[in-house]
Amino acid sequence: MAREKHSGQVGVAFFGFGYWGANYVRIFRELPDSWDVVLCDVRPERLQEARKRFPGVSLTTHVDEALDMEGVHAAVISTQAQHHHDVARKCLEAGKHVLIEKPITLTSEHAQDLINLAESKKLVLMVGHTFLYNPAVRKVKEYIDQSELGRLYYMYSSRTNLGPVRKDVNALWDLATHDVSIFNYFMGGPPQWVSATGAKLLRSQQEDVGFVTLGYANEVVGHIHVSWADPNKVREVVVVGSDKRVVFDDLNALERVRIYEKGITSTVDDSSSYGEFYFTMRDGDIISPRIEVSEPLKNQCIHFLDCVKHNTRPFTDGQAGLDVVRVMEAIDRSMHEKSTVDVV
Repeated sequence: MAREKHSGQVGVAFFGFGYWGANYVRIFRELPDSWDVVLCDVRPERLQEARKRFPGVSLTTHVDEALDMEGVHAAVISTQAQHHHDVARKCLEAGKHVLIEKPITLTSEHAQDLINLAESKKLVLMVGHTFLYNPAVRKVKEYIDQSELGRLYYMYSSRTNLGPVRKDVNALWDLATHDVSIFNYFMGGPPQWVSATGAKLLRSQQEDVGFVTLGYANEVVGHIHVSWADPNKVREVVVVGSDKRVVFDDLNALERVRIYEKGITSTVDDSSSYGEFYFTMRDGDIISPRIEVSEPLKNQCIHFLDCVKHNTRPFTDGQAGLDVVRVMEAIDRSMHEKSTVDVV
């Protein structure tokens, strides 16, 4: 059944109807402040699927035709990553606000180009780093900002499964971008250096497994493990501090965040003429805080519409997307050079 259009709604054009594209259309159709004007995909078979699932949406295989349709104020881009820059640039040149799936682009040069263009036209440019709209991730950030964990020691994450194997990017660009954005959020900015290694276990042209170490300010170290070839599905982020350890497990519907009141600290023994260190260990409870139940992708879409209607800067703006791309470029350099490299 076709939806009824109301005044004041933000007209949205969708580009790309894969897994994420379908979810974006579904969510925007649920939001009263948006109107799904047109869906664009170069694959006719995908448009046939869209016609079945979302009746009433205009369909086209041409980007320019979609942008020329009356009532389009904003664009949601979830094409393959190598097309992000070209499609987003056309949308911005046409005067449309843009929400683009991560990564914003595959090069920092292209990301900066979109940032400059959006700023020159006073348009919203937002990147879909969806985990930063997850209430559980934001709860972990609260603990960090309130110094509940004590001194931060290190962070690590695991994001593994059997596939799905992509052809447009490797496993690191597919999966590690999530964790880089999360770590940057926790630390308030990108790392200073990275060291990475990857392997092509599935005999494909892309790395399907990767291990990344990142060096942040204040000697905080992060580690990321991603894989398309691991039979055990894991979606976990851990932050270890001197007083507490916090775990975000995205696959645990009941206890997505757990706080372990355990830690170890070192203190100088002033009674010793050698200034020796001694260690204090503490052991306490395991706490599972109450987490707001909401869909991160919907939270992200609501935020985008709010930014469009009030012309405000998004939480995950173009600069946040650029920061992630710069880290990913450094990861690529590190794997190629087999060395630690600076993030520039």
